[in-house]
Amino acid sequence: MERPRESALLTDLYELTMAAAYFENDLRPQATFELFVRKLPANRGYLVAAGLEQALDYLEALRFTEEEVDFLRRHPVFANVGDGFFSYLKSLRFTGEVWAVPEGTPVFSEEPLLRVRGPIIEAQIVETFLITTLAFQTLVATKAARVVEAAQGRSVVEFGTRRAHGPEAGVLAARAAFLGGCIGTSNVEAGRRFGLPTYGTVAHSFVMAYEDEAESFRQFQQVFPEHAILLVDTYDTLAAIDKIVQAGMRPQGVRLDSGDLVELSKAVRRRLDAGGLKETKIFASGDLNEYAIRDALARGAQLDFFGVGTELATSKDAPALGGVYKLVEVIPEAEPRYRAKLSEDKVTYPGRKQVFRFRDPQGFYDHDVIAREEESYPEGEPLLGCVLREGRRTAASPPLKEIQERARENLRRLPERYKQFENPADYPVRPSGALEELLEEVRQKMVEAEAKKNPE
Repeated sequence: MERPRESALLTDLYELTMAAAYFENDLRPQATFELFVRKLPANRGYLVAAGLEQALDYLEALRFTEEEVDFLRRHPVFANVGDGFFSYLKSLRFTGEVWAVPEGTPVFSEEPLLRVRGPIIEAQIVETFLITTLAFQTLVATKAARVVEAAQGRSVVEFGTRRAHGPEAGVLAARAAFLGGCIGTSNVEAGRRFGLPTYGTVAHSFVMAYEDEAESFRQFQQVFPEHAILLVDTYDTLAAIDKIVQAGMRPQGVRLDSGDLVELSKAVRRRLDAGGLKETKIFASGDLNEYAIRDALARGAQLDFFGVGTELATSKDAPALGGVYKLVEVIPEAEPRYRAKLSEDKVTYPGRKQVFRFRDPQGFYDHDVIAREEESYPEGEPLLGCVLREGRRTAASPPLKEIQERARENLRRLPERYKQFENPADYPVRPSGALEELLEEVRQKMVEAEAKKNPE
């Protein structure tokens, strides 16, 4: 489904001031940047890569409108920038190449999710959009995978739009949550845009709009005889169940949104079964997360579905991901000049990279090697593939359901010790010897260059 073009101004100002400085100083080499997460959040043993589809949409449609260029021209910071730069922006399109890890792939710290190569101005100004797009959806997809794991085969629906950080965040959170394993979302626009199954129940306000609780149940089920999930905790939960049974209603489900979900669900299940409503499901919501679901089921909760909102759409316990986008080489002519950040605690590796994943004899993921692009490891699976060339996709994106299945299968192959909710083990990721050698080479060149500038 075609989406409106994202504004080229959805970026940080310094991306555009750097672009202007590159232009004015006639620095126009090809360049390569890599996007990765420096460190996993607390209690995260893995991440589920997500957001690539929206990143590619943005890159393919990137352009500055007349209005956007005029806005920049009037900005005081560009007062000394010549007209040539603004003319350049009007014709700018992304013409580069992108390699990426497929959505639904488990990834770990320091591993490139995305590699962008192209004219340095093009590759520079897309940084902000790419980081926020991949980091946000990766956070939510990872949280969803954890919640689905906790549900132990029971269905989870994403309910978070009203708690998301804005309407568009709610739509993209719904997409990422589905990718991470949820069966659907309450967000109708996400259903339309991405083809997601949408689910809904009924609010307390509907029940309270009637003088009689039972009448609210009857009238709602009359309109939705095959889909009614009745909210039963507005007044007295067990009394509401009795009213449903006595009225001969057979709703698809009942929802518990408060109270002790364990004891209430047990009592509700007994009363439904005794009343002949064994097929009626019990749906739980209300400040749920992977820990609450795990603990409720461990205590014997009789729950069939979970609606998870705030904790999922905001990844509440780990609401930010330290995504970075680093220059790894510039190519002014034929030979690349490698770049690395050498500051303490934030060292980055130079050069284009590939990530190789190795499995143990049982087929489980065993360890990864971050290598130079040209290296070969026949026993390892290369994770990054070319998804965009000369500004256009190399292939159609797979259906979201297919990506969800890929994520599910990939997570099956990740040993349990890395999926623990508290204090997961560190998955082994190491740089190759050749990559270490390249870093040392770059470091040594920097030392020699400084020595020439400051001879004793």
